[in-house]
Amino acid sequence: MTLALGPVRIAHPLAQAALSGYSDAPMRRVARRHGAAYALAEVLIDRFAVEGRSRSFVRRHLHLEDDDHPVGGQLMGSDPEQFTVAARRLVEAGFDVIDVNFGCPSRSAVGGCRGGYHLGQPAQALEILARVRDAVPSGVPVTVKMRRGLDDSAASRDRCLEILAGAFERGLAAATLHGRTVAQGYVGPSRWAFLREARAAFPGRTLLGSGDLFTARDCVRMLAETGVDGLSVARGAIGNPWIFSSAAALLRGEPHPAPPRVHAQRAVIAEHLALARTAHGDDACAPPLRKHLVKYARLHPDHATVRSAFGKVLRVADVEAVLALHYADDRDGTWGDAVEAEPQAATA
Repeated sequence: MTLALGPVRIAHPLAQAALSGYSDAPMRRVARRHGAAYALAEVLIDRFAVEGRSRSFVRRHLHLEDDDHPVGGQLMGSDPEQFTVAARRLVEAGFDVIDVNFGCPSRSAVGGCRGGYHLGQPAQALEILARVRDAVPSGVPVTVKMRRGLDDSAASRDRCLEILAGAFERGLAAATLHGRTVAQGYVGPSRWAFLREARAAFPGRTLLGSGDLFTARDCVRMLAETGVDGLSVARGAIGNPWIFSSAAALLRGEPHPAPPRVHAQRAVIAEHLALARTAHGDDACAPPLRKHLVKYARLHPDHATVRSAFGKVLRVADVEAVLALHYADDRDGTWGDAVEAEPQAATA
């Protein structure tokens, strides 16, 4: 199975979602090396994308490496004009796709008339999408990320479908649909039935599904049950880039791979650490990496002990010490399928 975002061809339907505070270049590149065919950068507020000029901002949000393609840049904001300027800047930085976020349910986003707020304002939402599509070259696909509405009301569902129809009419290449509402935040199940409804309503259009993709089997099941063209894996990929290669194996009809052994886990964590040091510097990289490390710990046979150790790291040397102590013996890993709830800031 391949996936097409306009002229951008994706090798298979498994994508790394935009994750605020997570999907920086190191996470994306690790995911790509483990089978994510496409990845999205952390969401950028339009104003910051326009005004951010510091070396640290550019290095974190706008610098791309050769192995970070195809890559999407995601924008969130309230001002249609700011969106257009921000979109052009992302294109200049080398992003292959521009994605507009109409899904973030956080209070700060909705209260600032950003993200999921736009699902209640179809006219403004479609103005933003039209302006972004007109602002960037025709060869750069524009996509949109949406939830299934502000709430469970029929009016919210209808507005969501109105925006989705208008997006395709205005030339958008694809839409990613999350099965939760804005009001749900990150609580409760993602309603995959809505993805089936959207698939039936928009045959021939490119739709990606998102929500409750925590295991490789979840990925295969969503494709089979909903008929979407691709998947945007968010929280399920934090600390588990193997979800992509495992899902790809299942889609090829192969058995589910065994969990990575401890030494394989160690190698990937060391790789992620090295990429983070290059991207963010030795002094700054360890604390932000900690939230990834405690998720990597779920695959370790002594996951509770390792999680606690990773939760205390402050410096690169601390990470290396945990690896030396807890990853010395090459034992069997575990998939850690019992996934605990994530903090609300994890993903839009």
